[in-house]
Amino acid sequence: MSPAPILDLIEAFRRSKTLFTAVKLGVFDRLHEAPAAASDFEHPAMDRLLDGCVSLGLLEKRDGKFINTPLAEEYLVRSSPRSFYGYIVYSNDALYPMWGHLDDAIREDSHRWKQTFGTDGPLWDYFFRTAEAKHDFLMGMHGFGQLTSPSIAGAFDLSGYRKLVDLGGATGHLALAVRDRYPQIQAAVFDLPPVIAVVRELVGQRAELIAGDFLSGELPEADLFALGRILHDWNEDKLRRLLKKIFDRLPAGGALLIAEKLMAEDRRGPVAAHMQSLNMLVVTEGRERTLSEYATLLYSAGFETVKGRVTGTPLDAILAVK
Repeated sequence: MSPAPILDLIEAFRRSKTLFTAVKLGVFDRLHEAPAAASDFEHPAMDRLLDGCVSLGLLEKRDGKFINTPLAEEYLVRSSPRSFYGYIVYSNDALYPMWGHLDDAIREDSHRWKQTFGTDGPLWDYFFRTAEAKHDFLMGMHGFGQLTSPSIAGAFDLSGYRKLVDLGGATGHLALAVRDRYPQIQAAVFDLPPVIAVVRELVGQRAELIAGDFLSGELPEADLFALGRILHDWNEDKLRRLLKKIFDRLPAGGALLIAEKLMAEDRRGPVAAHMQSLNMLVVTEGRERTLSEYATLLYSAGFETVKGRVTGTPLDAILAVK
């Protein structure tokens, strides 16, 4: 039997760290401006990093100079509208060191903020530590959302609804995807005031922007609420309170659209869901769940019908109807 799968897992972090380091050192932004040789960079070992990026398919080398591949231009250049820059920097500076304590997280069933950074969090303190960090993270999530939100918007027939409010909607990628598919639906983004201040220019007049805290404040009026990558952050007690709050605010026939990665019912996959569930252990108090586990929470909040769809993208869709 070949040991190749084990060897691949042993070396996987090396590939991630090569990507993280190249992004952090500005390699792709520099090469977006013009091709460059390794000697054009200030660091003496850049030839190794650049050659490593070539081997990963992120750069090409022509006549001794390096250039971005189309993949890098689209997703790794900071100014690209589909850039993952902010999420990659967060993965390097926060997730990578916290995952170094995964064994302790398993032993204690708790996140690693205190152990890694000497703080209990919350998570948003890291995202919003500076205006630049806040912008980069939100744009990183925007790039991710553009991969998933069109499929979430198309997973169910939403034509009967009149107003969608995306709770914790960040840059509005899900709200706008729903509005693009169903022009008759009014779209609104509800998020914390610091988020709304950043995304106002990006969203413009395409969706209403509402500042608030959906955990502690009053919810806006809507017959369709959305939660994208929100429920996996919290434990069951908080989820029950939030879902009941949403249920009580909805009119009869109203619904909740959820975007999360669904685990298989036999819990044998997909790999991405299990890796994200471990990530939630290290970073938050939440976890990834199966459709039946979400359905149990939704039924207990009062919802009458719960349907799920596997989209083939990094996020799947659930629709719960009152």
